Amino acid sequence: MIRLAEAVWYGSHPLSYGLLPVSWLYCGIIGLRRLAYRRAWLRSRRLPVPVIVVGNLTVGGTGKTPLVLGVVDLLRRRGYRPGILARGYGGSGTRWPCLVTGDSDPFAVGDEPVLLARRSGCPVVAGGDRVAAGELLLAGSECDMIVSDDGLQHYGLQRDLEILVVDASRRFGNGYCLPAGPLREPAARRRSVDLTLCNDSPCPGGQIMQLVPGPLVNLADQGIRRGLEGLRRQRVTAVAGIGNPDRFFTLLRRRGLHVDERPYPDHHPFSREDAASWPPGPVIMTEKDAVKCAGFAHPDFWYLPVTSRFRNEFERLLLEKLEGIGNG
Repeated sequence: MIRLAEAVWYGSHPLSYGLLPVSWLYCGIIGLRRLAYRRAWLRSRRLPVPVIVVGNLTVGGTGKTPLVLGVVDLLRRRGYRPGILARGYGGSGTRWPCLVTGDSDPFAVGDEPVLLARRSGCPVVAGGDRVAAGELLLAGSECDMIVSDDGLQHYGLQRDLEILVVDASRRFGNGYCLPAGPLREPAARRRSVDLTLCNDSPCPGGQIMQLVPGPLVNLADQGIRRGLEGLRRQRVTAVAGIGNPDRFFTLLRRRGLHVDERPYPDHHPFSREDAASWPPGPVIMTEKDAVKCAGFAHPDFWYLPVTSRFRNEFERLLLEKLEGIGNG
């Protein structure tokens, strides 16, 4: 199913043409919804602190979560006290929104919120209602800035700054809205955002962001680290339940590893049964997947953390726009 979606959205699969009528209807509904918020026919709410939204226009991973971590790190270095909002997609909990810590159950609150809480050191709240999540965040912390992970299409929450992340290699696929293409909104929406970051290589109108891998971390004993170069020319099993598994597999191959690919759907709820199907030898997974595999970690299970790196120009533009919000 993953491979079929890739072929339809990013290739020239004939199925995309058959889905175009539904795609046009979807685009029309999305456009009317956005117009309704702009004209105040649907209600949106402003929170008492500035809100930065990080999002994308396509289904699947573009590097939003590492970028959120990079943005909140920059904000903290500049003296802000940021908090993070996340959707909590895949979480089975019944009470939303909810506060998330590094010890929260990722199966209940979602994998990305737990990862964000562990890596950022910031207060994190998960929930689909971004206004309610923001209110809970402010009620339980002293945040003076909110960063919303994957909130570009959540117009019920007013925002002061929008950052669009684009996968520079895949861009907007075939250019169609769901289900014929990967777009959540028409590609023209990119012209209304404040800043654009292009993951891995240049793209028109955007600054470059790179995802830099760190040393591998052992899942059974996270005090153990090893460099990727130590596995060069070895056969490893690569596990990825993310929006774009191929990017992860390609990263490992570029480091000289021989990769046995195991792609899973985004936010896959990993289980012991999944792990039992992986062959002996090193298993390397993403950090997002690792938060769900810790309960059945094997000594040969490793995860690869990545850090976003962007140029000084992006930092300068972001801080200038934040200063403009403060003076507005």
